[in-house]
Amino acid sequence: MKRYHAIGGVVGAVLCTLVLAFFTLNSTAAPIRIGVLHALTGTMANSEAPLVDALKFAAHEINQQGGLLGRTLEVVVADSRSDWEHSRKQALRLIKDEQVAALFGCWTSACRKAVLPVVEIHDHLLFYPLQYEGLESSPNLIYTGSAPNQQIIPAFQWAQENFGPKIYLVGSDYIFPRAANMILKDIAPLLNGQVVGERYLPLGSPDVDEIIADIRAKKPDIVLNSINGDSNLFFFRHWQKQASPANPIPILSFSVAEALGQHMPKALTGHYLAWSYFQEIQTPENKDFLHRFQRFHKSQQPDHPTHVMDDPMEATYIGLNLWAQGVRDAQSIHPKTVRQSLSRQSFAAPQGIVTIDPQTRHLWRNIRIGQFQPDGRVKVVWAQPRPIRPTPFPTFHTKSYWKKLLFKELGVKL
Repeated sequence: MKRYHAIGGVVGAVLCTLVLAFFTLNSTAAPIRIGVLHALTGTMANSEAPLVDALKFAAHEINQQGGLLGRTLEVVVADSRSDWEHSRKQALRLIKDEQVAALFGCWTSACRKAVLPVVEIHDHLLFYPLQYEGLESSPNLIYTGSAPNQQIIPAFQWAQENFGPKIYLVGSDYIFPRAANMILKDIAPLLNGQVVGERYLPLGSPDVDEIIADIRAKKPDIVLNSINGDSNLFFFRHWQKQASPANPIPILSFSVAEALGQHMPKALTGHYLAWSYFQEIQTPENKDFLHRFQRFHKSQQPDHPTHVMDDPMEATYIGLNLWAQGVRDAQSIHPKTVRQSLSRQSFAAPQGIVTIDPQTRHLWRNIRIGQFQPDGRVKVVWAQPRPIRPTPFPTFHTKSYWKKLLFKELGVKL
C-alpha cells in the first residue's frame, strides 16, 4: 500500500510540475516577440509570403516544445510592400516600437542593404534567408542563404561542363543580379567561358520580348537567369511562346523558387535551377519535415493548398531554429549576447547539417542543381557531395578589388 501511495505521490508531483509549467509558459511570462519583414504586397509578394508561413511553422514547433526560457514566441509580421525605403522604416518600427528580439526577413539585396544600417545602428540582429551576391559580412547579420561560392560559381561551372562555354546573362536591374553577373564575368575567362550577352529589366517589368529576341540572336549554349519576382512569370511564358524546337536553349535560374513549377509547369519543363534545398530530397528527415509542415499549414489555412517547400523557406526555418539554439545557450534574448553564442551553432536541417561559420556569419551549405519536370516538380540532377565553406568574397581576388569592381558596376564614385 505504501508503494502505491509513493507512486501516486510521484505522479501527483509530476502533474503539478507540468501544470505549473503550463501556466508559467502561457500566463505569467510575456511572450518573446520576433519580427518578420517580408513583402505581402507588390512584385515580390508571391515569392516572399510563403517565407512568413515557414517562420510561423518554426515558431509553432518551438512553442510546442516548451518555448524559450519559459516563454512562448510571438511572431510580429510587417509588410515591406516590395519597397526598400518602406522596409527600412518597418525594420526601425519593429526594433524600437515592437521591441522584437530578432529580425527575420528580406528577399532582395536591395531590401537587405536598406535594412542592414538600421540593424547595425541599434546593434540588433537580422537573419537573411536568401542566396545572394556576397561581397558583404556584418556581425549583426546571419546569412542563412548561399554565398557566391555556394551557388552561382559552382552552377556556372556545371553549366559550362554540361552545355558549353557560351553564356548569356539576364537579370533584374538591381544589386544582386548585377553583382552576381559581375562575378561571373570576372571568372569566365578562368573557366574558358564566354559571356555572349547581358541584359537587365526593372523589377516587375513585363517587357521581356526584346531581351528574348536578343538571346535568340546570340545563340548561347545556356542562359543564366537572375530575374526576380513577377518578371519571371512573363519571361518564361514569353520564352515558351517563342521557343525553337529545333534549337532549344536551356535556362538555369538562381532566384526562381521551386513553387513556380506548380503555376506554370509547361513553360518551365526542362529548365534548371540552383539551390541548396529541394522538396524532392529523398531522406527520412526531409520527408518527416514536409509532413509536419503540411499538417501545420492545413491546421492554419484549411482552404488553401500547401506551399511547395523551397530553399528560401527552408533557410527561414533554419534561421529561427539557429536563433533559438543561441538563446538557449546564452540564456538570454538580448541580441548582443545571442550573437556571441550563435558562432557555436549547427543544426540538423532538412537539407543536411548546416553550421554557422564564425568568421563570416554565413552557413556551410550544400549546392544542388534541379530540373523542372512536366508535372511541375523538381528533380535533383546534380549535387555537391558535402557542404561548402562560405567565402562571401571570392578568394581569387582581394576584398578591396571586389569592392572597387562592385562600385564601378553600380556606377558609384569612390
